Amino acid sequence: MNVVAILEKLVSFPSVCGSSNRDIVDWIARYLESHAVTVAVLPGPEGDRANLFATLGPPDGAGYLLSGHMDVVPAQEPEWESDPFRLRQEGRRLYGRGTTDMKGFLAAVLASVPVLQTVDLKRPVHLAFSYDEEAGCRGVPHLLSQLPELCAPPSGAIIGEPSGLQGVRAHKGKAAARVVVRGRAGHSSRPDQGANAIHVMAEVLSCAVTAANAMGDGPFDPDFEPPCSSMQIGKVHGGQALNIIPDLCVAEIEARAIPGVPPTTLLEPLRAFARTLSADGIEVKWEPLSTYPALSLPANAPLAALLEKLTGRPSLAAVSFGTEAGLYQQAGIDSIICGPGDIGRAHKPNEFILIEELMACQQVVEALGASLEG
Repeated sequence: MNVVAILEKLVSFPSVCGSSNRDIVDWIARYLESHAVTVAVLPGPEGDRANLFATLGPPDGAGYLLSGHMDVVPAQEPEWESDPFRLRQEGRRLYGRGTTDMKGFLAAVLASVPVLQTVDLKRPVHLAFSYDEEAGCRGVPHLLSQLPELCAPPSGAIIGEPSGLQGVRAHKGKAAARVVVRGRAGHSSRPDQGANAIHVMAEVLSCAVTAANAMGDGPFDPDFEPPCSSMQIGKVHGGQALNIIPDLCVAEIEARAIPGVPPTTLLEPLRAFARTLSADGIEVKWEPLSTYPALSLPANAPLAALLEKLTGRPSLAAVSFGTEAGLYQQAGIDSIICGPGDIGRAHKPNEFILIEELMACQQVVEALGASLEG
């Protein structure tokens, strides 16, 4: 199968984050096994999702790991001009959910397998495909916990998020949490007999806005836009009707931290404040949603030099979006971002990738294999 045919198959699986990914995992496993690649399917604690790991070449060598996620964000926007889970070609553009983020990378890697299997690899190439990355990198920690049993420590990990096929050495970390306020319902004409959950949540939100504004005072890292950590309130909902005292309000808040700042520490003052608001008739709960660390790879790192040689392009200092790369680095594996496509096309209706971008990525993967040949 060529890279476009593989991408067509991958896009056809609606592997939306938070849902079962058994079909796409089974298909990838069968494809790899048809090329005599040993595959480990690693079920997650959810029961209906799994990571996938495979090795080409000698498993006991210090090779390189190609990392990508199999899940995609939902595709419910009315602006889609075709079925988002059916690949549509117009000229050199291939449309479909996940084409850029990031099934295009997976397709390029899988299309490279027949070539890599003909190479006398002295060091291995590992494939590490995860689930629920789009929900806050929830799947890959389970894979990383099993990595010592699967292979020798890799020399580096290449995370194939869309970067224009240019190495990226850093990104911010992220922590997200949900705040749940439960009050007591009643008629709005008698506020003394109820407990308004939205009024209490307003205090939490005010605290979050104050904290977010204070982050503009630094610390700073000029490689990023914006050059400081940030916080935002992403979702708020509560109340049933205007004349009912709301007994429930829920908010979701995220913080993004520059390297050197643990992202959970940015949310900690807000969590501590929220805990003080529980009172008679009011219950406030703090529910962590996800967290992953920042990535920071030195410009002179051997992995950065390798990607510059393979792609023929200098590496970039940083991007603003987050990836699983920080988790690989936290696990002791040098990591860099490099994948086909443009992040500006991701998470949007009519997401697309160019055929030449897929082919260029396939060439880079095959060149990596050639660099490990004896």
